[in-house]
Amino acid sequence: MAKAGKKYQEACKLIEAGKLYPVAEALDLVKKTATAKFDETIELHVRLGVDPKYADQQVRGAVVLPNGTGKSKRVLVFAKGEKVKEAEDAGADFVGSDEIVQKIQGGWLDFDVAVATPDMMGTVGRLGKVLGPRGLMPNPKLGTVTMDLAKAISEIKAGKVEYRTDKAGNIHCPIGKASFDVEKLQENYRTLIDTLNRVRPAAAKGQYMRSITVSATMGPGISVVLS
Repeated sequence: MAKAGKKYQEACKLIEAGKLYPVAEALDLVKKTATAKFDETIELHVRLGVDPKYADQQVRGAVVLPNGTGKSKRVLVFAKGEKVKEAEDAGADFVGSDEIVQKIQGGWLDFDVAVATPDMMGTVGRLGKVLGPRGLMPNPKLGTVTMDLAKAISEIKAGKVEYRTDKAGNIHCPIGKASFDVEKLQENYRTLIDTLNRVRPAAAKGQYMRSITVSATMGPGISVVLS
């Protein structure tokens, strides 16, 4: 097993083993563990008491973080006719239809989020094997298949993030950058946690939130008091 780097080891010394930290204290501490030369992403990891192999226990959706993520997302829109201008006016980075499909089939994937109007999904469906595994397929549940392109694009640009349980029932989601102050990180944290509580599946039994951890991109995890 590879030995942890010196910076990581020093960051670990700041954290008391086995302690559950209050949210504000944990976020202040996670900023101190972000010692890389770049502005590290602060990530929230939540272990849920669900079994994602059952469709009625999957947790998936999207939420707009009040303070954004600190990262500008490149938005691709599949549209035609008058919707092309609407998408361009709303700030989409790339807009098109069949020509964009062909470009993606040729290996182009220089975008972060894909949005489509409902009438384009028959065309976009040809890209399922390419976009699906990468989490880039437009989805009505995530608000990325819509006729209201202006709203969808503005929300994505403002800091809309997707959350989805992995095979073990965990959620991993960015809540900002190390350069954010604690108050902004806490607002984003609370928005995401409140959203996860609100979308709790009816089929989920017992304790829903099992553990919450925050970490910087290159730093160790910090356990947070469940609230």
